[in-house]
Amino acid sequence: MAKEALIVIDVQNDFCPGGALAVAGGDEIVPIVNRLIQQSAHVILTQDWHPAGHSSFASSHPGRAPFATVTMPYGEQTLWPDHCVQGSPGAEFHPDLEWTTAELVVRKGFRAEIDSYSAFFENDHRTPTGLAGYLRERDISKVSLCGLATDFCVAFSALDAVAQGFLTSVVLGACRGIDLNGSLAAMTERMRDAGVKLI
Repeated sequence: MAKEALIVIDVQNDFCPGGALAVAGGDEIVPIVNRLIQQSAHVILTQDWHPAGHSSFASSHPGRAPFATVTMPYGEQTLWPDHCVQGSPGAEFHPDLEWTTAELVVRKGFRAEIDSYSAFFENDHRTPTGLAGYLRERDISKVSLCGLATDFCVAFSALDAVAQGFLTSVVLGACRGIDLNGSLAAMTERMRDAGVKLI
């Protein structure tokens, strides 16, 4: 039987109501995620972990507003409000998240010059986080994803998981989306087309 891991994406204070980059209803998923964690033999968490002044912050681009796009060496980049700054309360996991059984926390977005949505790769789609190798070495071939936000970090993680050869599902009831200019429908379709099982 295929060994399966639950990957909980970015359930952090800054992505929940009251946070710097709040996803509407982001805190509503916490009890559902906690149930999934309790039911899972292997649990991995990701944590957005930006240095102050990160290149994806609108504040690092004078005259640019949050949610504008700029061209970076690796392609188009959405500019965000300052969020999940290393060591800040906003970067901490939601206080009600019961994550003590997690076997690994993958921190991403810590390179100042490049953003990272996916649990598997930085936004250049070339720089790996090491997660795929970790899963393979532990003989885990199936992953189930949940967390924040559906149309960014969850979706890009799911697409990369499939591309890396993992059987991949997303528990949509345990996700919430940002929906920036129709991104939720577009990314849901991309996941489905790529072979991600949407639950």
